Formats: sequence, C-alpha cells, structure tokens
Amino acid sequence: MKYFRLIYIIYILLKYRLEEFITFNRQLNVLARLISIILFFRSHEENRGTRLRLALENLGPLFVKFGQMLSTRRDLIPIDIADELAKLQDQVPPFPYKHVEAIINTSYGMVLDKIFKTFDPVPTASASVAQVHFATLHDGKHVAVKILRPNIKRVIDKDINLLYLIAHMLELIWSDGKRLRPREVVAEFSKHVQCELNLMLDAANCSHLGENFKDKKLLIVPEVYWDFCNEDVMVMERMYGTPISQVETLRKKKIDIKQLARNGVEIFFTQVFRDSFFHADMHPGNIQVADDGRYIAMDFGIMGSLSENDKNYLARNFLAFFKRDYHDVALAHIESGWVPKNTSLDEFENAIRSVCEPIFNKPLKEISFGRLLIRLFQTSRRFNMEIQPQLTMLQKTLLNVEGLGRNLDPDLDLWKTAAPFLKKYMSEQKGIKHILKSLKNELPHWLHLTPQLPRLIHEFLEQKKHGSKNTIGQEDIERFLLAQKNQNLWFKIIITFIGITLLVNLAVLFYFIK
Repeated sequence: MKYFRLIYIIYILLKYRLEEFITFNRQLNVLARLISIILFFRSHEENRGTRLRLALENLGPLFVKFGQMLSTRRDLIPIDIADELAKLQDQVPPFPYKHVEAIINTSYGMVLDKIFKTFDPVPTASASVAQVHFATLHDGKHVAVKILRPNIKRVIDKDINLLYLIAHMLELIWSDGKRLRPREVVAEFSKHVQCELNLMLDAANCSHLGENFKDKKLLIVPEVYWDFCNEDVMVMERMYGTPISQVETLRKKKIDIKQLARNGVEIFFTQVFRDSFFHADMHPGNIQVADDGRYIAMDFGIMGSLSENDKNYLARNFLAFFKRDYHDVALAHIESGWVPKNTSLDEFENAIRSVCEPIFNKPLKEISFGRLLIRLFQTSRRFNMEIQPQLTMLQKTLLNVEGLGRNLDPDLDLWKTAAPFLKKYMSEQKGIKHILKSLKNELPHWLHLTPQLPRLIHEFLEQKKHGSKNTIGQEDIERFLLAQKNQNLWFKIIITFIGITLLVNLAVLFYFIK
C-alpha cells in the first residue's frame, strides 16, 4: 500500500505540472523539460500557485499542513504562491453535514438536537484535520464545535508510514541522510500529529494554555466545556475576533498594527521561555484579534514543549547572535553535542562568522531569521552537525512567528523585540530566585536523605577501612560524596556534609517563609 501511495503522489505532482519547481538543478531541469514534452496534453489554464494548492489538497492533511507553513514565509517564496497557499489555512473543502450529524450522534450516543439548542450546518472554518461549526447549548452559551474529519485517522496513518519509508530511503541514498536523522524527525512530527487526532488532548492543551495566560493581557484562550468533549468532538467557548490576515480590517478598527506584531513575538517567547509550552501551529488561520487588540488563540492540536537544557541552549545562542559573538555560538553548539566534541572551535567559529557577517551588514529590521537558518544549515554539513528532532516543532513555529510578524509590519525588528526578553530569562537562570526555586523543588528529597547521612557516611568509611565492597546505600552515598580514589576522602566528606546541612537549612527556611 505504501508504494501505491507513492505512485499516487508522483501522479498528482505530474498532473498539476509541478515539475517546474525542480528546475534549480541542471540535471533536474533537463528532467523537467523532458516530462513537459512527454505530457504536453496537460491543462495549462491555472497559474503555478493554484496548481500547487490543488495538488496539496489532493494529497491530504499532511501536505496541506506543509502548504500552511509555506504560506507564512513570504520572504522565502514568491508572493503569488504565498497568496494562493494562504487559502489552505481555513478554506479546505468541508465534508458534508450528514457526516457531521453521524459523527456527533455516534460520539454522544444521542441525536444532535438533544445536545445543542441550535447548530449551524454551514462550517465557519474547514481545515485539514477537522472543521468547526457554531452552535448554542441548551443553557444559552454560544459555542464552537470542532469535529474530526471522517476516516482521518486512517488517512494520516498511511501518510505517516509513507513518510517513514521516504525517510529510510533518504538515509540509504543521501550522503547527509544519517546525520539529519530523518526517521527521528518523522517520529517527532508523527507524535504531534497524533495529538491532533484526539480532541480530548486538544481540549487539554487549550486548558493548559489558558491557565498559563489567565491574566488575558496579551492572549485570550477560549474556555473548554468538558462535559461535551470526547475524542472526536470538542466544544469550547465561541470567540469573536478578526482573522489576523485581514490587516486592512484591523486598521479600520484602529488597532495598532506595529504593536500587534511586537506582541506576537512577546507571546511566542513567553510561551517558550517562561512556560516551556508553546502553540506549534501558528499559521494565520489559527489566530484572531479581538477588537481591543489582544490575540485570540485557536486550534490547540499541535503544542510543543522544551526541557530546561534546550531553553538554556536556545537563549544562549539567540543572545550570542544578537551580540555577533560567534565564538559563543560555536562553543554552545559543541557543548550541547550538536556537533562532535572534537570539532575545531576556531574553524567552526570562522565558518559561522562567514555565514552571519554578510547578513548582519544589513539593518536588523531587514534580517530574515528564516534565511539565516537556511545558511547555517548549509554550513553545518561541513561539521557533521546533527538535526535535533525535539526542536523541529520549535524551529517551524519560529519561522511562522516571523512570517506573521513581517506580514503585519514589514519593518518588524525581531531581534530587538526578543533580546530584552531573552536577557531577562538568562539573568533569572543565574539569580538567587532560581536557586531558591530549585531548592524548594528538591526539598522533599533532601529532607528524606538528611537524617540518614551520618549512618551512611559511617558505613562508607568502615567499608573503605576494611577494603570491603560498598553494598549498603551505595547509590545515595556516591551521589552526594562523589569520592575519587585520587582525592582527599576526608576533605570531601566534611565539605559535603557541611554543604548539605547548609542547603537543607536554607531550603527549609525558604519553604516555610513561602
């Protein structure tokens, strides 16, 4: 079945004459011309943007999502193509109302009228995985009802399997295949897509994001009505706003467009560095703007999260780029393991400088972070830099955020907007508040271990004295003492015991003060 699907993809690409997109290489250009001659009878009525959009719609949800991401990158693709692909954001052909009724009746075990007082049969938005209808509950609440497309899980599973096949082929025939770890990237993408296919997870993501932004100063998140949610249907508060792509309408409502663009960047960095939980599908179809200028988040199927190590690495790199400190950029890559430990620091630093300096010679507002990433990716091949699958969604989202911001304000200085936020984050990681917070989190473990330390130390010394193997409490002892054969054991024991005692006392004091 995988190979039939692959043949179908090739058929669609040829049907819509998409071979013209592979003319960047001499050999491929010859192949494209040959295909055009052989298949001369194909229709030539539609423009290239329309043909690409129709091909992606025919290929299914995963390809539609790819088109959605491309539509926000007007600095990377021609305007005519970006305008056409923008229609994929919420204008995917809807599925019939009879299927809507069938899904709702099956999901709730009762007819639609028993659940909703009114239900608009015409969808307000239709996307690649689900579509949304407005409705009213019997208590009078106005709601938005999100419904999965029929058989979408089966379609997605087939395409994910095909992506695994393509990834495996890339690893076999492409020199960069193993380094780029395409199968791990597909696995990460699959994990996020599978979340979209369970609307209970979608609802949980919505609730989580709403809790993070409960002050509603910059971002409004709809309330979830849990009693009406299940895996195939999600019911949430109906929001009233203007799609962020309708810039002229926003101007007529006297919304400060430049401030709106800056707020979008701030919201993104807040989600990433404050909350470690971010909206990873920020194309224009998923974002609206309230009449007072606040953002309204929509569609929570794809969310991302980062570890503390990932956040520290990213913040350090961003700030180093801002300062044009290429030595620290190179050092961060080596220390994080993104490039091999034996990489020449000076050579790698010089390569990064050769990529970045020509870009930074322009005014900051004209710099495209997307183009910078592409250039860095090309340079990284020389140093066997590995792609980090866990950051794939973040990279995609950052590209989307920049595309959205520049669409609102072509003069948006992404670096200037983000730098103060990143500096604040890095200073907090080194400050007393961060230390006290860490101590508070570790307090239960410290309190459990502290009474045992004298006994553990005594047993450890006795075993060392008699040359016996360390069998009692070995893990706990070595975790805190870190004794080495070639170092002064007594000095280590005394310093460790005093240090732990002081830390525990500090933590206990802080705990009860809080």
